[in-house]
Amino acid sequence: MKTRSNYWQLLPYIQPQWQTITKGFIGILGYVLATLTLINLAGKLAVPFGDGNVVAIAQIAGICAVVFLVRGFFQSVQDIYMAQAALRVAFNLRKQVYAHLQKLNLSYFETAKAGDLSYRLTEDIDRVGEVVNKIFHDFIPCVLQLLAIPIYMICLNWQLTLATVIVAPLMGILIGWFGERLQKYSRRSQNRVSTLSAILTEVFSGIRLVQAFAAENYEIARFSREAERSLKAKYSAERLKAIQIPIVGFLEAVSALSLLMVGGWQISQRNLTVGEFFSYLAAAALLIDPIGHTTNNYNEFKQGEASVDRVFELLAIQPTVLEKPNAIVLPPVQGKVEYARVAFAYKPGEPVLKDISLLALPGEAIALVGASGAGKTTFVNLLPRFYDPVSGQILIDGVDIRDVTLHSLRRQIGIVPQETIMFSGTIAQNIAFGQDSFEMSAVEAAAKIANAHQFISQLPEGYDTWVGERGVNLSGGQRQRIAIARAVLLNPQILILDEATSALDSESEALVQEALERLMQGRTVLIIAHRLSTVRRCDRILVLEQGQMVESGTHEELLELHGRYARFYAQQFS
Repeated sequence: MKTRSNYWQLLPYIQPQWQTITKGFIGILGYVLATLTLINLAGKLAVPFGDGNVVAIAQIAGICAVVFLVRGFFQSVQDIYMAQAALRVAFNLRKQVYAHLQKLNLSYFETAKAGDLSYRLTEDIDRVGEVVNKIFHDFIPCVLQLLAIPIYMICLNWQLTLATVIVAPLMGILIGWFGERLQKYSRRSQNRVSTLSAILTEVFSGIRLVQAFAAENYEIARFSREAERSLKAKYSAERLKAIQIPIVGFLEAVSALSLLMVGGWQISQRNLTVGEFFSYLAAAALLIDPIGHTTNNYNEFKQGEASVDRVFELLAIQPTVLEKPNAIVLPPVQGKVEYARVAFAYKPGEPVLKDISLLALPGEAIALVGASGAGKTTFVNLLPRFYDPVSGQILIDGVDIRDVTLHSLRRQIGIVPQETIMFSGTIAQNIAFGQDSFEMSAVEAAAKIANAHQFISQLPEGYDTWVGERGVNLSGGQRQRIAIARAVLLNPQILILDEATSALDSESEALVQEALERLMQGRTVLIIAHRLSTVRRCDRILVLEQGQMVESGTHEELLELHGRYARFYAQQFS
């Protein structure tokens, strides 16, 4: 979603830093006043230079040294406080964007590229912070100098000032023209880098598959093509800046030559003294630096504007699953789950679930079976409101789940997925995931129920063992038992088991199945399973086909029907 492309969007993040910015602004004013004092002193040096008065020269030079020292002090003040404000702006923006992403729905993350999101949260926001810092500690001082010094110059001699700034409009037009094109090239370059980042994330997370398919050369070629596009996009921006610099430099030289010519004529006409001309030259010389900085800053601002756009594009994305303003906290539940004529579609006109109803009583274990794409995972994903149905209701203990807060709903539903996600941290922290504080005794008790305590205790550092990235130093069965321990510690009354044993060997499956049976006791359970051996003892088995419930009953009842379930069973146990 395209957002308005300008820095005014940052104003809500800048306003809270007004006290820090005010302190920095005092430093800026002191710096500019000291600069004007130096210009005035430069003019006073002309007379003693002409007279050879060494004492007077030394006195004025000494005063200049003190003023330089004061100027440096004020520059430090402005830099320190403005940098602090800019860093805080970037920090608050990054924190809000991350918090906003946490609230977006699964549907967004199913299409978004992880590398691109990471780049926007890191590189793009860092660039925004750098630009804000430039505005505070460099651009604003330069603008004030460009206002104060020309006023001083006009008061000194307006004809000279006219000669100096005669090319300024042309320079402004050129700078604006170059800036607009730099913004376009920079956005293209940043998009290319984001794509590169996304490729790296995909490949490094799936390196086993890349090597298994001997696809290294394929990936190298794919990366090289994208890197070449990134290079071309960056080169376009650098080439434009390389063209801009000599053009602006030539115009500055023309302005300086005009100054010398008009200045010499003014002195010859007795309209200007040598001392005043010295002072004027000093002012013109001190204008060169802020002009150059302003030009460069403008280019950087246009490049940074692309980052601002990319960051605020994320903030403009709105979640589709929203809490009602008057949402209530779901009280501790008994576990009665009801789907009342529920229908769902990811895309309009392409239904995934059609008019499904289900009543699961507290403590019942309900299994969902069916071919891939039948809608099993979608069915269970509606319960914690990862998505909302397009029609119908889902109720827990008679309460519509759309009337309660998401936090209170999801904290009462435990999920053991097919592929366990491990986070950076210790094993204990992974078991207690999502809990700010926990007791080790509770973690160990949960691990024992999950058949995980034994293997954890044998690790060099036990529960304090650091889990590697994505838990690659643990086996699939070990990761799955940690996921079960995680659900045990949460102690939910409703449990979702999503293919929890499908990818395990026989020994691991037996340990995990035993842990799951302990976990399921006294809870309402929805089980997705391809292995029908894991659902025989369920209270009810639902067979889904093309989004519809086509059969329902116990294992024995469904076998007697000689329908779809019986065929699935025969295929697995023939």
